[in-house]
Amino acid sequence: MSAFLTPPPLQPGNTIAVISPSGALQETDRFERGLAVWRDRAYKLEFIAHDKQQGYLAGSDEQRRQALHQAWTNPHYKAIVCTRGGYGSMRLLEQWRWETASPPKWLLGFSDITALLWSLYNKGIMGLHAPVLTTLAEEPDWSIQRLFNYLEKQQLPSLQGEGWGGGKVAGRLLPANLTVATHLLATPIQPNLAGVILALEDVSEVPYRIDRLLTQWRLSGGLDKIGGLALGRFSRCEVPQGSISCTVEEVLREGTGNFNCPIVSHLPFGHDGVNAVLPVGETVTIDGDNGTLSWLHQAR
Repeated sequence: MSAFLTPPPLQPGNTIAVISPSGALQETDRFERGLAVWRDRAYKLEFIAHDKQQGYLAGSDEQRRQALHQAWTNPHYKAIVCTRGGYGSMRLLEQWRWETASPPKWLLGFSDITALLWSLYNKGIMGLHAPVLTTLAEEPDWSIQRLFNYLEKQQLPSLQGEGWGGGKVAGRLLPANLTVATHLLATPIQPNLAGVILALEDVSEVPYRIDRLLTQWRLSGGLDKIGGLALGRFSRCEVPQGSISCTVEEVLREGTGNFNCPIVSHLPFGHDGVNAVLPVGETVTIDGDNGTLSWLHQAR
């Protein structure tokens, strides 16, 4: 496996850039509590503001793109944390290139931020599939501690889920929101999927829509190439009342039943619950028999 660029560890006292590359900030109380989590650990946070919200976006594409550029290229900032997901980050990538940042810095987010994390992955730079500022304070203490242990010490214990079989394999971890990732297939943002450990979660998609997304992945050939599959939480994906439907777990089992690779489900990441940090591009081992996702490098 070719080497990825790993941003240096953070240290209390570092300044962190706060950006909204997707949806407009709405959850101000949760946002303030998320800021407090970082500040309680002696980090300084600076919000790169936009002039004006535009509908469901936190500003125009150019305003949000400029905020990302400023956060990425200014050496004053040692990491970038997103306020929330929503929709819009993939629009920034239409006229975007990652300028050389020496050293690179951590970008933290999940859900819609998948597009930015995958774009970084294509450049061989690691990012973090991790809570955004409006969800961070909802995390249990162990998950918050796990996040900062990784950022400051690159220490990360294994995660335990439910094994669906398939043995054990190592590969690069590629986390994603399933809906966002599906819309990145067959675009320049789609990474090389050969041998990756694909980690998927989603929210507010009824079972037939999850079925449709997985079917597109199978038809594209993407799932034939992966080395393993790690499934997180599929929240608010229940069968609508009065509908005749499979459950989301039945859809996931049926949709992945023919894969000849390790599969682990019910891992603690995603929306509406624990969202344990997943380093994008880190080398991991997935064990489909024992239900574990483990990191080969426990410390640096």
